[in-house]
Amino acid sequence: MTDPTGRLYYKNNRVKQLRAFCYTAQSGSISRAAERLFLSQPSVSLQIQALERELEITLFERRGPKITLTPDGKALYELAQPLVEGIDALPARFAERYQTLQSGRLDIAAGESSTLYLIPDLLKEYMQRYPDSPVKLHNLVGSDMLHALRNDEVDFAIGSMLELPDDITYRAIYSFDTSLILPRDHPLAERERIKLDDLASQELILPPRHLTTWRLVNLVLQQHSIPYDVRLEVGGWEIMKAYVERGFGIGIASNICLTGKENLVVKSLPSVFPRRTYGVMWRRGRFLSPQVKRFMELMQPGFFDDPEHDATGEPAGNNRVFVPSAEGS
Repeated sequence: MTDPTGRLYYKNNRVKQLRAFCYTAQSGSISRAAERLFLSQPSVSLQIQALERELEITLFERRGPKITLTPDGKALYELAQPLVEGIDALPARFAERYQTLQSGRLDIAAGESSTLYLIPDLLKEYMQRYPDSPVKLHNLVGSDMLHALRNDEVDFAIGSMLELPDDITYRAIYSFDTSLILPRDHPLAERERIKLDDLASQELILPPRHLTTWRLVNLVLQQHSIPYDVRLEVGGWEIMKAYVERGFGIGIASNICLTGKENLVVKSLPSVFPRRTYGVMWRRGRFLSPQVKRFMELMQPGFFDDPEHDATGEPAGNNRVFVPSAEGS
């Protein structure tokens, strides 16, 4: 019997045929091979005959009550036996490998804000639940983070993205307002409501120019023709807060870094300053290991149950996620 391509149906049972042949060769008996395979003796005989027809050789010869391999049979057994053993051992080997995969190391890329304010509680819970899964945090931002994602140097990244490349998937999970932070004795600290004009000619403390907050502030103030002066560039939120407290200037910061314990005055900014979103990003099409999925589920329970995303976390169809902000301080 043949299918439309002309191939014999028994070719689809090649593994079964080789297993029947090897078991018969090992036991020297079709009946004992049938018992081992939980098949009838005629089924094993038919599989061996099909193999002989396809290869156009004779595999066994009968010597009294036993059957023995022919020279062709010996040659095939040497080739087939390791294959059959490998296939039969596959479930156990996979289970062993799967256990290793389940407890493999987790490599996470994140900038300062994510590392300091988002990850600690999540990481503590993850490490308590999965003590055999070590974690490495990679302090990366911007192009360095994208490079690590594209080259699979990290499993995923936590942060935000101003411009989303086509080869990166982003899922926003958290969002934070942007606030003005002031020394307690600053004149603006008495204002009930801050307007954009209030920022004109103020001495600002901002993170370095290549990071998002600086770019965001520059974009908003330039669009509204508000003159400003960057008095001090600093390396991160904690440094910014410390220097604002000491009266070096005022700062514009994401609420992700504000705990309420600072010796500062915090004022809401006009809505033209967009909310900062933070979430997870990974190379589009990358396999997400069990430990990656566990961490993402800690960040957002039901992360992979979202009907707008497939089982890998990718946006369903060709939809892309718009992300209004980028990682950095």
